[in-house]
Amino acid sequence: MSAGVESVEFEAFPSIPRLKRGCVISEKLDGTNAQVYVGEDGLVLAGSRSRWITPEDDNFGFARWVAEHTDELRTGLGPGRHFGEWWGAGIQRRYGLADKRWSLFNAGRWGGPDRPAPACCHVVPVLYSGDFSTDVVERTLAELARDGSRAAPGFMKPEGVVVYMTAARTTYKVTLGDDGHKGARAVAP
Repeated sequence: MSAGVESVEFEAFPSIPRLKRGCVISEKLDGTNAQVYVGEDGLVLAGSRSRWITPEDDNFGFARWVAEHTDELRTGLGPGRHFGEWWGAGIQRRYGLADKRWSLFNAGRWGGPDRPAPACCHVVPVLYSGDFSTDVVERTLAELARDGSRAAPGFMKPEGVVVYMTAARTTYKVTLGDDGHKGARAVAP
C-alpha cells in the first residue's frame, strides 16, 4: 500500500439510480403538512411540518382531530411516523369541502385491499404508476387540469402533482398554473 493510505478515509462513489424506472404520480393537495407519530408504547402525537402540536397549540385543528381519533390511528396506522396533508374547509384552497380531511402520502402502503387506511383517514389519489418520463408527468398534469381534483371531485382548481421516483426514493412537486410559486406553470388541458 502507498504511504498515507491509512490516514485518509475512503469515500466510495455513490450508486446512480436509473432515470427510466418506476414512478408514482399522485395529486398534490393544497393544505398543511401534518404527521401522526405512533410509538411502540402506544403514544400518539400530532405534528405539523416543523413541530409537535397539541389541541391547545394547534395547526388548523389537526391536533384536536388526532386527539379525537387516537385509538383508531394507533390501531390502524401502527407504530411509526405517518405523514400526510391536512386539507379542506378553511385551509388553503378549501376544495369546496365543509369538512377537513387527512390524506396519507404513502399511497403504495395505504388504501389497497391488503392494507386499508383507517376509516378516519384518506389517501392521496394515485394518478399514474409506471415508468418515469417527463411526457407522462405533462400528460398527467394536463388530465388533472382538464378533469379537476380526484381527491375532491368537482373541484376544478387542483394544485398539481407529486412525482415519487421509486429507485431514488425521492419526491418532486409540479404545480399547475401561474400561482406565484416556484415551478408553477400553465398546462393546457
